[in-house]
Amino acid sequence: MTDTRKTALVIGASRTLGLGLATAYLRRGWDVIGTVRDSRRTGLHDLAETSGGRLTVESLEMTDPEQISALRDRLAGRALDLLFVNAAITRGDLPIGEVPTDMFTEVMVTNALSPMRVVESLRPLVAPTGTIGVMSSSQGSITLNTEGGQDLYRASKSALNQLMRSYAARHAGDTRKLLLVDPGWVRTELGGPDAELSVEESIPGVVETIEHHREPGLHFVDHQGQVVPW
Repeated sequence: MTDTRKTALVIGASRTLGLGLATAYLRRGWDVIGTVRDSRRTGLHDLAETSGGRLTVESLEMTDPEQISALRDRLAGRALDLLFVNAAITRGDLPIGEVPTDMFTEVMVTNALSPMRVVESLRPLVAPTGTIGVMSSSQGSITLNTEGGQDLYRASKSALNQLMRSYAARHAGDTRKLLLVDPGWVRTELGGPDAELSVEESIPGVVETIEHHREPGLHFVDHQGQVVPW
């Protein structure tokens, strides 16, 4: 009998949004591979213990290209129905002229360059009918930036969006679905305690949005399935 279960790889699944995604796909009957940054025990490890073997925990420091290559080698032969990259940091709300160079570099490498390295490296593992998704933000929208603030974080997400557009253009004939997903303003370490949504309110919409997009090519959408302006 053929195993028809689908497989999702969630990069950055140790807590909050990433852990929520791993949990949601397990509940849908998928096999899930989730990555954590180091050897410390996380909520993902706890989830794996109750998954009946359907959740595998892998180690990945996404900012290290050698670790990305090593993960690709370990997963060789696996067919992914979904590759989803969830990673972002912020270092405070400074006007861009006050941002130290090392802080600028750290945020840009983590939020823009590293996710794209993952996408480029792991793309061959994704089935031709599969989906590649990256967690973006409405703060990466140039059109919606009418109030300013969070200059560096906004710039990093705009850079991520632009890099995904370039990636999509280079692979214009690819049958995979490409998604930039805005999860909404969520109460996480990054979103803060005053955010509008809990993880439990955001993630079901994110998953539904991913599952309902059947058109190849790149789409920038929110957790309600609405198009986010560039």
